[in-house]
Amino acid sequence: MQSISSKLNATYWLHLGLTVLSWFIPFLFDWRLVLTAYCIVLAQFLVFGGCLMNRGHGLKDADNDDTFYAHLLEGVGLKFNRANVKVFVRSWIYVILGSIAMIWQVVLGMPPLLF
Repeated sequence: MQSISSKLNATYWLHLGLTVLSWFIPFLFDWRLVLTAYCIVLAQFLVFGGCLMNRGHGLKDADNDDTFYAHLLEGVGLKFNRANVKVFVRSWIYVILGSIAMIWQVVLGMPPLLF
């Protein structure tokens, strides 16, 4: 894995911001927008074989399962099986977050905070 300092560019910070935002959008935006956004991300993985933003800051996920989440977790000293992290963040995390959006808004009747 490359040193973290070689990856701290504008794409890295944008990717970090979008990653953090992805955890909150079930509460911020209408569930239909949330599901659309998550589907676009999942489609990116299928069409391009990986995350386009990873390429912008030097992560080569196709070669060694080096996802952004694995990079962040390892950066704070947590070690996980990268292949398992890749499967989780390329599929299950968006299903879980999409389900949270629907439960929060549709089942519990809570309106989104922004849109």
